[in-house]
Amino acid sequence: MGIKFQVAGGRGRVGGVIRNIIFDWSGTLVDDLPAVLAATNYALSQCGMETVTLEKFRAEFCLPFKDFYSRLAPEVPIQRLEECFFMHFGSVQHKVTELPHARDFLIFCRNHKIRTFLLSTVSPPFYALQSATVGFDKYIDRSYSGVADKRAKIAELLAENGLAASDTIFIGDMQHDIDTAKCGGIGSCAVLTGYNRLEQLRASDPDIIVEHLGELREILERNQFQLPPRTQPVDLARGPQPVCTVGALIWDGDGRALMVRTQKWSDLWGIPGGKIKFGEPSTDALIREIKEETDLDVGQIEFVLAQDCICSKEFYREAHFVLLNYTCHVQGPCHVKLNDEAREFRWLTPAEAMKMPLNQPTRVLLERVAARSS
Repeated sequence: MGIKFQVAGGRGRVGGVIRNIIFDWSGTLVDDLPAVLAATNYALSQCGMETVTLEKFRAEFCLPFKDFYSRLAPEVPIQRLEECFFMHFGSVQHKVTELPHARDFLIFCRNHKIRTFLLSTVSPPFYALQSATVGFDKYIDRSYSGVADKRAKIAELLAENGLAASDTIFIGDMQHDIDTAKCGGIGSCAVLTGYNRLEQLRASDPDIIVEHLGELREILERNQFQLPPRTQPVDLARGPQPVCTVGALIWDGDGRALMVRTQKWSDLWGIPGGKIKFGEPSTDALIREIKEETDLDVGQIEFVLAQDCICSKEFYREAHFVLLNYTCHVQGPCHVKLNDEAREFRWLTPAEAMKMPLNQPTRVLLERVAARSS
């Protein structure tokens, strides 16, 4: 019989100042998803199974690996699949890159004397090569790699290093990481930079969800190196206040609009945009945000509508946005270069876009634009 783990609901016992951080590796500090997907599809094809798309992979992937393989190839021995996977992964792991904000966060931990540990399923040889290549090995005090089931290792890690549960958190990108934190009675932070989608992470009920490690750094600095309470009473006189943002349907020369997909909007499709800075005219903010997120230059800007977006369940955290929505046109080449906020993009006609899984504000904007032109 396998080991059974009791995963408690709610927050771990973290409550003091955070002095120790345990990191997952894949999807938390580095982006190895392209390499893992390529190696997985190689293993499946070598075993006579159908390969998977990125979307299906992210929907099905889970830990431990045996559970994942049993979903995709239940008739194939796991040893055979892993043999093929590791054979191919060695030739594609050059695609592994550091995630945005990861290096700065590790330096931040070092500067503030926060002890750092690694708990990962990645095989020790691959971890050694990848960590040395990106230069993260010098920021990790002790690493535990090649761990098939992190829930079985967390208590040992805490005991061996004398870590108090009350001042330790585990940062990861998967449900398995959150469950591991709960098994160890420590705090949990889910990041949206990796394998599991927002709804999957929410199902495991982490103490906090952040878009990336840069956001977590800001939260720790703001809260004196503590995780904020799950529910904070809102002082309507002093804040928090609604956030004013801009976004636009960007038209190309063929009547198509640019749609982008982001993790923070539950992997739904939407439009580029962002926050208005203090003292910045809204149209200037729109031009700046579009340039930052897509590298496109735009003009012919027209205001369409303002929307309230209050604590939308589609967004990864509670927030009140005032959305100023526009249309605009690309000025120059339609060569999109995404920054780290979006996962992918497509140029679509309005009819094509309406058939996509859109976030609600984008659907409202498309409907309003269609009504104006009819």
